Amino acid sequence: MKKILTIPVLISLFALMAYGHGNEVHVIGKVASISKTSITVLTLKNETKEVLINDKTTFETLNGPAKVDDVKVGDRVVIHADKDGEKLVAHTVRFSSEKSAAKTH
Repeated sequence: MKKILTIPVLISLFALMAYGHGNEVHVIGKVASISKTSITVLTLKNETKEVLINDKTTFETLNGPAKVDDVKVGDRVVIHADKDGEKLVAHTVRFSSEKSAAKTH
């Protein structure tokens, strides 16, 4: 009887976790190019993904808040973005340069 109840409970928990994640997409990799309106990332799967940025997008480094001008080609990024149709729009861009990442190890 416990097994019969455990399965629906687990399915419900996984469904809630997926729903809680919502429309958010994570793009992880290295910056291939950057402009005032977008960041193109070479992902861990060796694909390129363009993520739009706007005035609501926040930027963070290991040391705290940053700005778009601090992001450079080659920096490692984790971008939290929302889907807008077929496009991705970043709400948070976390990044570090290879030099700063090496210093923390």
